[in-house]
Amino acid sequence: MYKLIKQQGKARRGELVTPHGVIQTPAFMNVATCGAIKGAVSALDLKELRCQVQLCNTYHLHLRPGDENVRRLGGLHKFTRWDGPILTDSGGFQVFSLAKLRNIKEEGVTFASHIDGHRIFMGPEESMTIQSNLGSTIAMAFDECIENPAEYEYTKRSCERTYRWLCRCRDKMQELNSRETTINREQMLFGINQGSTYDDLRVEHMKKIRELELDGYAVGGLAVGESAEEMYHTIDVVEEHMPADKARYLMGVGTPVNIIEAVYRGIDMFDCVMPTRNARHANVFTWSGRRNMMNEKYSLDEAPLDEECDCPVCRNYSRAYIRHLFKSGEMLAMRLCVMHNVYFFNTLLMRIREEIEKGDFESFRKKYVPLLDMRI
Repeated sequence: MYKLIKQQGKARRGELVTPHGVIQTPAFMNVATCGAIKGAVSALDLKELRCQVQLCNTYHLHLRPGDENVRRLGGLHKFTRWDGPILTDSGGFQVFSLAKLRNIKEEGVTFASHIDGHRIFMGPEESMTIQSNLGSTIAMAFDECIENPAEYEYTKRSCERTYRWLCRCRDKMQELNSRETTINREQMLFGINQGSTYDDLRVEHMKKIRELELDGYAVGGLAVGESAEEMYHTIDVVEEHMPADKARYLMGVGTPVNIIEAVYRGIDMFDCVMPTRNARHANVFTWSGRRNMMNEKYSLDEAPLDEECDCPVCRNYSRAYIRHLFKSGEMLAMRLCVMHNVYFFNTLLMRIREEIEKGDFESFRKKYVPLLDMRI
C-alpha cells in the first residue's frame, strides 16, 4: 500500500508499506544482482549504509544457485541475511540484453544461458514461479525490453504482448500466493510500462495496465540508448496517467542528476548499478561532484573522500590511503569506495525526502543538478 505524505509540484514524499517493512520514498534500491552488492559489501553492512531495499535478479539467481535451492534454504531473506524489503527483477531485461540467441513467442522466450549456453525457456508463469521461490517482497512482471530507437510497429506489437504477459503474471501470482507452501504469500506485483519513445504507445499502454490494480507501476525501457531529454519527456508523458495512489518506479536509473530530475517529475523508486560499478573503478560521488581516486593529486591528500559525508569510510580513511589501495590492487579499495557510494546515494534520497517535506525541493534541485554532474 502506498501512502502520500507530502507533495511539492509533482515531487512526492510517501511510504510504501510492504510485508518486510515500510519503504520511505523517494527511495534508491541497492543492486545485489546475485544476492550480494558487488564490492564485498554484505547485507549486514547495508544497514549502516542507510539501505532500505535490496534488489536481486531473477535471471542470475535462477541460473546460480538455482531458485529451487534458494527456496529450500528459506528464501532470499534467510539466504542473504537481509531482513528488509527485497525487489526481484523479472529477468526480462537480462534475457534480452545477455542472451545473444533468443526466440520470442507468445508463450515466452527461449534463450541460451550466458554461462554455459544451455537452452532455457522463460515466460510469465516461469518468472513468477522463480520469484515466488526466491520469496522476494516485490516481484516485477515479465516483459519485453527493447532497445531505443525501436521501430514503431514492432514496439506496438511488443506492448500488446507485454500487456498479455502482465495479465498472466497477475494470475500466476494469485495462484502462487494461495499455496500453503509459498515462502511469501503476500508477495507484491509491479507492472511495467513500455513503448520506447513513442508518446502514444506509452500512454495507451499505461492506461491499460493501470486498470489491473497492481501494487505499483514501473516505467521500463529507458536508459537504454535514448538521451536524458528523451527520458525526461517520456516520464512527463506517462506520469499523468500513472495512478496517484500507487508507487512509481523508474527502472535502471541512474545518475544523481537523473534521480533528482525524475523525482521532480513524480517518480518514487530507483535502482542502478552505477554507484557500485563506478566505485569499483575508483570513481566516487560527492556533494561537490565526482572524483577519480586514481588521480596523482590525491597521493598526499589526507582529506576524506567527501568532506560533507559522514559515512564509515569518510569518518576513517583518507583519499591518499584509498588511492594507494587502488594502485596496489587491494580489494579493500573497491569495498571502501562501494560503501561510500552506496551511502551517498541513500543519503541523497534521504535529503530529497527531507527537502520535499520542508517544501524546499525546488531550491535543492537548482543547487545540486549542476553540482553533482561535475567532474572534480
